Amino acid sequence: MRIASAWAPPDGRGAIGTGKPRADCVSRIPMTRLTLRRPDDWHLHLRDGAMLKGVLPESARDFARAIIMPNLVPPVVTAADATAYRDRILAALPEGMDFTPLMTLYLTEETDAEDVAAAHASGLIAAVKLYPAGATTNSASGVTDFDKVRGVLEKMAEIGCPLCVHGEVVDPEVDIFDREAVFIDRVLDPIRRATPGLRVVMEHLTTADGVDYVKANEADLGATITTHHLIITRNHILVGGIKPHYYCLPVAKRARHRDALVAAATSGDARFFLGTDSAPHTDPTKECACGCAGIFSATNTLSCLAEVFEREGALDRLEAFASLNGPAFYRMAPNDDTITLVKGDAVAYPDKIATGAGPVTVFDPGFPLHWRVER
Repeated sequence: MRIASAWAPPDGRGAIGTGKPRADCVSRIPMTRLTLRRPDDWHLHLRDGAMLKGVLPESARDFARAIIMPNLVPPVVTAADATAYRDRILAALPEGMDFTPLMTLYLTEETDAEDVAAAHASGLIAAVKLYPAGATTNSASGVTDFDKVRGVLEKMAEIGCPLCVHGEVVDPEVDIFDREAVFIDRVLDPIRRATPGLRVVMEHLTTADGVDYVKANEADLGATITTHHLIITRNHILVGGIKPHYYCLPVAKRARHRDALVAAATSGDARFFLGTDSAPHTDPTKECACGCAGIFSATNTLSCLAEVFEREGALDRLEAFASLNGPAFYRMAPNDDTITLVKGDAVAYPDKIATGAGPVTVFDPGFPLHWRVER
């Protein structure tokens, strides 16, 4: 990573929500350029068909690789499914763009452990995804009885294939804001104790409880953090009227949880890395009586992250979060090529992008974005 100069908190700001600048950064010269290894996205929804063609360039423009979520309809369950989906992604990639989809399989109670092992050994898949049934978009085929997938999890531990986890319980008696913390106690920790050596990624972490759990475990556990969960809280969704384009699952939590995520992401701790969970839905399916969960952030993620890290006096740690920690967990080399972020006038990102499936609203962080990727 090459840094043009050090950093001073703009207007004396520090951590988002704290109003306190980092003490070691107050007197430094403002940074205007930052070069880092090309980032990867370790949690991405591309959908399929016309939506895939519309949103893929937004990720491929900045990211070299991405873990592709398998919750299509029908889901990507077998190696044959993953091969076909990968081929559709590559066929939709615009000429001249360099992007590698890292495929995953959707874990069901009928998943074949040997199919998983063969797909992982061939390099076709990078991980298997666990959705508790009913937890999020297109998760109806997920797991209800975890005893039925024990053999698959044991095989994954044996071969070193990571398990990516949507960490929420679906018990209707559990408040939606508590579902991650309860999942850790009821589901995740028992699975990990029963399956030594299983490598787990807690995806789209949203709580201080999740951060503390990751920090308490030295081996075989990592976590992705989304761009939007570093910025929004539940107030963004609910205060002043319902804001459907801030609604996602896991849902954004209180400010103290958001601040714990910011602290983890900017700490340099190798267990935390970027997974945008950029999840496109057309505006009509968001802006309705029962709107879909998902935030589309692929277009402006790197600008948003630079603002967050700058406010924390941690621009020197952005490369670790976005470009180094993820490959290290997945036992891959970081990318050789680089990107450069430059700071200047506020960037005018589009409010929406057009796709063949319909318009998709781009995440609005609620503050000006002065950092952009140099083209």
